[in-house]
Amino acid sequence: MTQLARRLAGLRREAGAAGESAARARPVAPDGRGAARSEPPVPAAPTGVAVVDRLPDCRAAANAAARDPGAVDAELGDAAGGARDAAIARLRRLLDLQPRPAPRPAPAADRALNGEEIAPGLRYVETWAPWEAHGPLSLYGIGQGEVAREHLLAFDTETTGLAGGTGTRAFMIGAADFRDGGLRLRQLCIATLAAEAEMLRIFAGWLGPDTVLLSYNGKSYDRPLLSTRFRLARQPDPLPGCGHIDLLHPMRRRYRGVWPNCRLATAERELLGVVREDDLPGAEAPAAWLGYLRGGSAAKLRRVGAHNAQDLRSLCALLERLTDRDPPAPGAWTAPRGGALQPGTARPL
Repeated sequence: MTQLARRLAGLRREAGAAGESAARARPVAPDGRGAARSEPPVPAAPTGVAVVDRLPDCRAAANAAARDPGAVDAELGDAAGGARDAAIARLRRLLDLQPRPAPRPAPAADRALNGEEIAPGLRYVETWAPWEAHGPLSLYGIGQGEVAREHLLAFDTETTGLAGGTGTRAFMIGAADFRDGGLRLRQLCIATLAAEAEMLRIFAGWLGPDTVLLSYNGKSYDRPLLSTRFRLARQPDPLPGCGHIDLLHPMRRRYRGVWPNCRLATAERELLGVVREDDLPGAEAPAAWLGYLRGGSAAKLRRVGAHNAQDLRSLCALLERLTDRDPPAPGAWTAPRGGALQPGTARPL
């Protein structure tokens, strides 16, 4: 603090020199001859230049004194300690400085994710939905024949983008299957990039040689994306060994020209009467996940999980609407032109 002491001493000397100059400029008492004497005026330094030149030193001295008042006392001694507060106050008034407010602590971000952490950075969520359905599914109308319910596995991914390629990854994988008279929903979500390999390994364990995958546009997007991630993780790809039912294609064949489009949300509304409220659009899922990785809130990421779970329930419900009661007779393909198929009817694929 020697440099700070020198600065304060210099300021005091300047203040004293200014006082002596003013005293010399005042007229003195007249002498015996009645003539008034005065000292020649001392030329004053350019005030603006002097003040500007000294502003950095004054500002630094005031800030240093405010940060470490004890050091000023140690340098100037106990005698100067009493005048310290007054000197700092005068400097602050001169420089128009305001005391810095204490920084407010930032509010804690909502970082809680659903489910449990089954591996470092990997969250697992399992829920059940009531489902009154028994026996195999007759899917002759979409060219699948009879499919055992216990072999079906509906799946849907939430990804970092729609462009595909090696730079796009799935940060959430959801799967639904029929178990114990209900629908079991399982979701895997990575909270760190390093957890992707473990997520893929666990998902592969859900698949068997008799598994029939169920998706909506999964043949063109979800399945190729996961196959790419399996290869990049140097893990065996179990997807080519599974059957696959993609509901987008029969929906297009049946309702193209009837509905404005054949998106999953449109099929839900038209066939199931499901209208989503407060649903996070799939296009916002990448930003929700990346924002969480950068330390943001988990609120939107939890909404992504709710969106994914609804997709899985809708997939299973739409498949139920496509079932036929009996296999069609050879050549008996009947359906209203451009309309929906009725139970017990079918059309060639």
